[in-house]
Amino acid sequence: MIEAVLWDVDDTIFDFTGSERTGLLRHFEAEGLPSDEAALERWHRIAEAALLRLTAGRLTYEEYRRVRVRTFVDRPLSDIEADAWHERYEALFAAAWSAFPDAASALAALPYRQGILSNSSTVHQERRLTALGLRHHFEVLLCSDRLGCEKPDPRAFQAACAALKLPPARIAYVGDKLDVDAEGARNAGLHAIWLDRAETATPPAGIHRISTLTEVSTLLAAC
Repeated sequence: MIEAVLWDVDDTIFDFTGSERTGLLRHFEAEGLPSDEAALERWHRIAEAALLRLTAGRLTYEEYRRVRVRTFVDRPLSDIEADAWHERYEALFAAAWSAFPDAASALAALPYRQGILSNSSTVHQERRLTALGLRHHFEVLLCSDRLGCEKPDPRAFQAACAALKLPPARIAYVGDKLDVDAEGARNAGLHAIWLDRAETATPPAGIHRISTLTEVSTLLAAC
């Protein structure tokens, strides 16, 4: 019997990709830069390359942000100038934040305890969920920055189960990434629910697939 539901946040409840796209395009335009698909693709290529250096320990998080900015604008910037450029983007990104249309009603409909397990920063997810008016649904909010491990590591899921004081078999996990979220949850013993909005593939054994969050309530009632 299911007693609790754990959720991923980015691109599951919070439309991170759509919000980021809107914020970036508005920011590029405000900075007098090309604001089109090519600019978005270039930004993401630069970000991915810088992220590899960050995860390898060759950059601090602050340096990572500055490298992205300097490479993208392709001109020298002081630390103060690079930080200010990024802060202007962050403001437009925050102004564009939105939850998926089915998120609020799906969360409100569930008669279970609920929590968050995210591979992100606690401060970021607290702020986003509060701004979206959804924070009150979750009694626990766990993020990789404070856990010291991240999904799909079973320890991340085990920590969330411990926080809820429930065994994995009584908890469902909902996330948009098949490998990180669904397979990670299944391998840790939770009921795994993969949110595949585009209906891209048939999930492997032991994983339930949904295309909208409104399906969660019906699915769990049958478990």
